[in-house]
Amino acid sequence: MSATTQRLGRLRQRSFLVSIRQFLTPQVWKQAQQARPCKKSKSADRWSLQPLVYVLLAMTWCTGDSEPERFETARAFYVAHYQRQRRPGKTIQGFQKALARLPMPVLRALAAGVRRQISQLFGEGLLYRGFIPIGCDGSRLECPRSAELEKRLGQAAGKDSAPSLWLTAMVHLSTGILWSWRLGKGTGSEETHLLQLLATLPPLALLVCDAGFVGYVLFAAIGKAKRSFLIRLCSRAYLYTLEKVEIAQFQEGEVFYWPEWAREKKLPPLQVRLIRIRDKQGKHDVWLLTNVLDRNQLSRGMAAQFYRWRWRNEGLFRTYKRTLNKVKLFSRTIVQVHREAEGSLLALQLLLAEGARAHLRGKDTLVTLGNRQLLLRVRAEITVAIGARLGPRQRLQYLHALTQARSRCRQQRSSKVRRPWPGRKEHKPPKPPVIRLMPDELKALLNKILNAA
Repeated sequence: MSATTQRLGRLRQRSFLVSIRQFLTPQVWKQAQQARPCKKSKSADRWSLQPLVYVLLAMTWCTGDSEPERFETARAFYVAHYQRQRRPGKTIQGFQKALARLPMPVLRALAAGVRRQISQLFGEGLLYRGFIPIGCDGSRLECPRSAELEKRLGQAAGKDSAPSLWLTAMVHLSTGILWSWRLGKGTGSEETHLLQLLATLPPLALLVCDAGFVGYVLFAAIGKAKRSFLIRLCSRAYLYTLEKVEIAQFQEGEVFYWPEWAREKKLPPLQVRLIRIRDKQGKHDVWLLTNVLDRNQLSRGMAAQFYRWRWRNEGLFRTYKRTLNKVKLFSRTIVQVHREAEGSLLALQLLLAEGARAHLRGKDTLVTLGNRQLLLRVRAEITVAIGARLGPRQRLQYLHALTQARSRCRQQRSSKVRRPWPGRKEHKPPKPPVIRLMPDELKALLNKILNAA
C-alpha cells in the first residue's frame, strides 16, 4: 500500500461525515425510507432521500450569509464525498420543493434511528449511579414575520411579537447529547409535549425538570411508564403529610400529592418524596419532588447534583440558537419551517453525539474543546473536502454558483419597519411548596381508596 493511499485512508477515518455513519446506518436509512410513500414524481428524482437529508444537515453546519450560499456549500460537500452517486439538483428552489414533499414521519424516523444507535454505541456510558439522567425544558424559536406564519403560528409572546415555534427538548445530562424533541406552536404546552415524549425515555431514566412541569397527570403518567422523575416544586403545589411537619427543620420525607380535582374524581394520591436542597446563602432553597422513595437509591446529594446538571438544557439551547445561528429560523412557510427545525435539530444531535463518542473513545477530546470548537472543525473539514475532492471543473462551477448566491439580493417591496422586541419579565425563583397536615376526612378517604385497591 502506497503512502498516498494510507494518507487518504487516515483522512477518511477522521472525516466527520464518515464518523456520523455509525449513527446513520443502512438500517436507519431503510427505516426512514419505509416511512416515505412509495409513489415518486419525476421532478423528485434528482433528490432522493439520502442527498436531501445530507444537504439539509450540512446547511446547518456550514457558514453563509444566506440560504442560497449555505445550499451551494452543503451541496458541494455532498458531491465531494459521493463522487460516484448521481448528482442532486443544482438550485435551492428545487431543493426546497423536494424538501416540502418529504413527509415529516421520515425525519422523525431518522431521529428515532439515531437515538437507538446512541443507546447501542454508548451502552452503560449513559448510566450514572444507576440512572440515565434526562433533562427536559422548552424554548421558543422565532420565525420570520410572513403572513402565513403569523396566521398559522400566532403571536405567543405578545401583541407585537413575531410568530414562533415551541421546542421541548430532552437532553442526556451526563453527556449533553440531545435525546429527543417535540415541536409545536409558540403557544403550545411543554407539559403536553413531555407527555408525548415519555415513549422515547430509555429504561432506568430519571427525568429532571424545573417547576414548569408540576402536575398530577404528568406524575401519574411517568409512574405508569415505570420511569423516575426529579422535579422542582413551587408554591402552587400542595402536599399533604400524615403527621405535622416543621418547615424550618425539614430535610426530606415522604408526602402525598393529591390535588382537589383528583380527590373529586376519586383518584388515588401519589406517594412521593420531598427533598430540600438548602441554599448556601440561605436565600432560595430548592424543593425537589421524586417518586424514588428509597434514599439509598437516590440520596439528597445525588438529587442536588442531578438538578445542577439540568442547566445543560439551557446550554443545549444556547448551542442551538447561538452556535448554530438558530435564534431565528429562515423559512417563511409553515411546511418549510417545520422541516428546517427538524433537520437542524437532527444535525445538532449528530454533532453532539459524535463529540461525546470521541470523548468516550479517549481520542482527541472534542467535547472538552466545546461545541463551538467542534463545529469549527466540521466547517474546516467541509472547506477542505470541497477543495480537495472536487475536480477543477466542479470547483469552478461551485465558485461560480457561490458568487451568484452572494451577489443575488432580494428586491425590497415594502418599507423596513423596526418592531419592538417583546418585553421580557425578570426571572423570579419559585416559592417553596405548601405542606399541609392531611385532615381526618381525607385520611378516611385515603384509607377507603387503599382498602378498595
